[in-house]
Amino acid sequence: MLNDRRLRRTEKICLAAYDPIAAIIKLAKMLIMRSQPTNIIAAMLEMLAVFKGACEDVETLDRLMTMACDREKWAGGHSLFSDIRQKTKRAEEQGDPLEIAQYAFEEVCAKTLYNLSGSNAPFDPDSPFWILPLGLALGRELGFGEPSQVSSLLKM
Repeated sequence: MLNDRRLRRTEKICLAAYDPIAAIIKLAKMLIMRSQPTNIIAAMLEMLAVFKGACEDVETLDRLMTMACDREKWAGGHSLFSDIRQKTKRAEEQGDPLEIAQYAFEEVCAKTLYNLSGSNAPFDPDSPFWILPLGLALGRELGFGEPSQVSSLLKM
């Protein structure tokens, strides 16, 4: 059985063989996100600040905010993800939908920061794209009626 890294490499080779334009576009998007991640970081920080004011457990929200503000700390996202994952497991055992939503959002933020650090063995490359949907899910659990209350990106 192929390990994940070899499988991803194989998928990229297959993608390039069948659709080289799509492969180039995908690679360019990954490189832009790594070199200019300010938009996703700004969106993440805005939502973290909103949730910090609304959630009971703010410990990992604080850690994410501190980490997001300092590019040198992004590689610590893997360790922070592991800490958040433990909270997720406890919330799932207790069946608490609010905490499950909070920690799912926090997990994807930690994954994104780690991936943006350029470290080896990244999490799934689509992690940044889950920040907004999981943030909206958390906002709904917290009782926010309008998506724009969670992120200014969603103002109509």
